[in-house]
Amino acid sequence: MSKIDTLKSLRIWAAETAPEQRPEDIAFLLAERLQLSPSEFQLKQDMELTSQQIKQAQKDVRKLAKGISPQYILGYSWFFGYKILVQRGVLIPRFETEELVEWALANLTSGDKVLDLGTGSGCITVALAKEAAKKQITDLDLYASDVTDAALRTSEENFLIHKVDVTIRKANILIGLEKFDKIISNPPYIKETEKDVMDQNVLQNEPQEALFGGKNGIEFYQKFVKQVRDHLNSRGEFFLEFGFSEKEQLADLFGRELPDFTIEFKNDLAGKPRMVKGKWNK
Repeated sequence: MSKIDTLKSLRIWAAETAPEQRPEDIAFLLAERLQLSPSEFQLKQDMELTSQQIKQAQKDVRKLAKGISPQYILGYSWFFGYKILVQRGVLIPRFETEELVEWALANLTSGDKVLDLGTGSGCITVALAKEAAKKQITDLDLYASDVTDAALRTSEENFLIHKVDVTIRKANILIGLEKFDKIISNPPYIKETEKDVMDQNVLQNEPQEALFGGKNGIEFYQKFVKQVRDHLNSRGEFFLEFGFSEKEQLADLFGRELPDFTIEFKNDLAGKPRMVKGKWNK
């Protein structure tokens, strides 16, 4: 093995040590540990490293080579520009979910009572609260619920770090919760039949209950539509993420079960249908 003394030589060693891992995961992990932005990481390839930096990077890359996600190695992820703590047992925030937050934010008004259903790390609530404050949307009554203790502990830690006042509830979907003006959720929606084509890192690291939505991927939504009227205020709205192949199934489900709601689907930046908004007309 050639000597590791610069970022470039470290990067070459990392690629050889973790050949099955995506180059972007290696780059993200090294850049974060060295506190470099993505552009700095590309530009500072001749940067000389300290022995401590090299030792830490080698330790990290060996974990990555074993299939541990870079966010779990670091103990955090980024969402909407906010640093969000994550650990095994808690879903890693996805970039796509930022679009769901933006849609909900555009419909948020001061004084709304808002539920982040299946909060996981709490990333949606943190981003929603912080971005709402920038838009002078005030007096939000924020709630976050999840079915797992690991998620509730992690979300509470993130709320404390970001100084967001949130009421936390343990709940299976909406059972036992009160009424809200807005409900926002990134629920489990991956079909169990899709396991074979999924990234092994995701399967090995992330909580199955936060990923899989039953055989057809829409188990959550089938339960949600039965419960939602009891948990929305008059003219209340929900915002849900879903798998891009599930629009037709959901359009049929919502049309059949929620005829008194105005349903609107929205594509993500890649042009795929990924989000749905429902407004109670009552």
